[in-house]
Amino acid sequence: MVHALILSNIAKRVKSKKEEPKMVKGKSLVRCGLILLSLWLCIQSVPISVDKTKEKPQVEELESPQSAETGLHYDRYLREVIEYLEKDPHFKEKLKNANMDDIKQGKLSKELDFVHHNFRTKLDELKREEMNRLRMLIKVKHDIQEGNGRTVDHQALLKQFDHLNHLNPNTFEVEDLDRLIQSATKDLENFDKERHDEFKRYEMLKEHERRERLKTMNEEVRKTEAQHYEEMKKKHADHPKVNHPGSEDQLKEVWQESDGLDPENFDPKTFFKIHDSNGDGFFDENELEALFTKELEKVYNPENEEDDMVEMEEERLRMREHVMNEVDTNKDRLVSLGEFIAATNKEEFLEKDEWETLEQKPIYTEEELREYEQHLVNEELDINQKSVELQKQREELDRKQEELNAQKFGLQQAVEEMERIKTEAKQPGAAVAGGEPAPFVPGNSQLVPPGHQQPDVPVPGHS
Repeated sequence: MVHALILSNIAKRVKSKKEEPKMVKGKSLVRCGLILLSLWLCIQSVPISVDKTKEKPQVEELESPQSAETGLHYDRYLREVIEYLEKDPHFKEKLKNANMDDIKQGKLSKELDFVHHNFRTKLDELKREEMNRLRMLIKVKHDIQEGNGRTVDHQALLKQFDHLNHLNPNTFEVEDLDRLIQSATKDLENFDKERHDEFKRYEMLKEHERRERLKTMNEEVRKTEAQHYEEMKKKHADHPKVNHPGSEDQLKEVWQESDGLDPENFDPKTFFKIHDSNGDGFFDENELEALFTKELEKVYNPENEEDDMVEMEEERLRMREHVMNEVDTNKDRLVSLGEFIAATNKEEFLEKDEWETLEQKPIYTEEELREYEQHLVNEELDINQKSVELQKQREELDRKQEELNAQKFGLQQAVEEMERIKTEAKQPGAAVAGGEPAPFVPGNSQLVPPGHQQPDVPVPGHS
């Protein structure tokens, strides 16, 4: 029943979220564990005997995904495959009898073969659409790289197809589901690391721009600005104690301030049920991060100049990762009631030390900042060089256009001259090569060229 409950929430969750800024996408990972677990279930459930000829489920059209929930380039394909598999009634029934050990060991990978033909047909269609999207993507990347004079990394381009079997572009098979699971697992494991790296670049760029602004100021203004900066840092660091995420003190604070209950009567099981907002028996990443709001509010206030909300989201991500590493023993990106209760019985649950916030731990070193600044300089030089090359190409094109225009004008003049000569040649008495008009002979339609004597013509009645 647990598996079916988890799966029943997937479609609702992936449709309800709205797109978030790139730096604060932590909430998008809430569903990653659910997506991966549902995929394992999809591929590995026990078949049951059903006469499919008696029931033909209607294939519904899925709503367009509202945002890239997982941050993966194949996010839409991933979520639509999940939603169509979840719509198969026989498949949902089989999930109830799925054995978790068999699921983890991959013994039931042929379960896709039992999905109703109507849904398999739709999965084939989804795969063909994804193949077409990837082909267009590869072509664009290839053209851009060749246009920039860079060596085309064909192996890197082919990695875009890792989440499906591109050798069979027409039908969705068990291998496609296997590849989708493996790719999503690997990519989502690296997703948090990429977000941390992105935050580090954000912090270094912010410091770089601050130092560059100081260089443009006179001595007096620079001194005032530097003093103000230090005051803001000191003000930001002056906050109440931040409890260790997931510790007894931290949870009891939520129990008292958010739930309005006596901390002396703290009960882990009751706490879990109160904050399991959807009642599915698990803390997902979204529900878990909501528990840290009180701690984050001690440090960050959007009204304060010294508090950066991007840093707050990074702090939230660090807190969630810390708790997941300590509590999520089976690494399914979900915290079950059993895991939660077990964590409250550990020695670490009584942790009294203050949580080390971002300002207490340097995000980067001076050497890393210098390397990043050099990277920015190199990027600027590269852009300037390309700009100069583009300007030269434009000037060369303008020059060639002028030459073409001159040739076109000369050609038009030559054509007009030829037309004029033809027109004059057709008129009676028109000048010939010598420049004199040719004499006209009555009764003869031909002109007599100059220098030629017209022979005497006898006139009737005269001798």
